[in-house]
Amino acid sequence: MFGDNFFKRVENKTNVDKESIMSLASKLQGNMKDEKTIREVIKKLSTLSGKEVSKEKEDKIVKTIMEDNVPEGIDKMF
Repeated sequence: MFGDNFFKRVENKTNVDKESIMSLASKLQGNMKDEKTIREVIKKLSTLSGKEVSKEKEDKIVKTIMEDNVPEGIDKMF
């Protein structure tokens, strides 16, 4: 689905490498409706990227994921 170019853009923008992304993605696989797992992944990404995620923003991200409202072209964001 996502090529090396996508991961390179994400890494350049966030300082999170492909291996970390893939590890977190595998943790989410099959758990996209598990709020605890989603919050853990958000916190880990926040730590890895060095970017703080407010409680309000975290809640919004969790809600978006759990309601299947993730945009189709999310890869275009990077």
